[in-house]
Amino acid sequence: MWKMIIRRILILIPQLIAISLLVFILATFMPGDALSGMIDPTLSMEQIERQREILGLDEPLPARYISWISGIIFEGDFGNSFTHRRPVMEVIGERAGNTIRLSIGVILLTYIIAIPLGVISGRFNGKSVDKIVLVYVFVALSMPALILGILMIWLFAFNLGLFPSGGSVDAITLAGGNALEILANRIHHAVLPVVTGALVSTVGIIFMLRANIIERTHSDYVMMAKSKGLPTGLIFRRHILRNSLIPVAAGIGLFIAGMLMGVVFIEMIFSYPGIGRLFFDSITARDFAVVNALVMIFAVLTALGTLISDIVLVIVDPRIRIE
Repeated sequence: MWKMIIRRILILIPQLIAISLLVFILATFMPGDALSGMIDPTLSMEQIERQREILGLDEPLPARYISWISGIIFEGDFGNSFTHRRPVMEVIGERAGNTIRLSIGVILLTYIIAIPLGVISGRFNGKSVDKIVLVYVFVALSMPALILGILMIWLFAFNLGLFPSGGSVDAITLAGGNALEILANRIHHAVLPVVTGALVSTVGIIFMLRANIIERTHSDYVMMAKSKGLPTGLIFRRHILRNSLIPVAAGIGLFIAGMLMGVVFIEMIFSYPGIGRLFFDSITARDFAVVNALVMIFAVLTALGTLISDIVLVIVDPRIRIE
């Protein structure tokens, strides 16, 4: 397994370099540069050019790329945000905790809902309970996150007043509350975005698990087990469910990475101050230093998600370990 992990990491290195080069080139050809948001109208053209020289913006493209990527690799320096007037990683660090908490909640609730429904739907294929699950799946599939989020806010925030419509924590609680009160308030604010994200994310897992169970129920080795007189429950647990869960388990790494990147719309709908909201606001403000950093972080998360999925697949499937 260690050879596989090392091989995957070595493959990821050139991929990340290619992505960083693409991101840098695209940002370079966009209107404006790192100095655009910091120009004082009272400065003369000579002073502006002097500032551009200090920032290295007058250097050739290859030299600027090497300087940028070396700063990231050796110093963890993604530059400064002209919108926030602070280092990029400091700005991202303030939002990362909210996004991580939100993503963990969505991931846990997604699997809590999806796995039981997928198992029930696959095992009782064609029966009433399967049809009920499929109705839920098709409704969730046809309901965009934007529409579902607006409905959740309208019903549970405005009409019933059970949950707040936006934010991650009340300012009064954050300023004067103890740790337990702040945690409870954060959870209260996260309920609507977590439930919205989970309801949308369950569709793929339910479909996959249901299809795997139905396929394996009619496989040759299951038919042979039935012909030997083994109990139906034992056959389902050992031969059908275990093998059906392998693709679901193997995809958890990519699902986690995708969820960390996919909360952009959830955070926008619920005005949740996380990385997704920061990414959208930075694009609107043309804060390219923040945009570049977040794109690189998303690329690294995707690469790590792929690696985690491969490792999980090796662990849960003995046949791959033998090979």
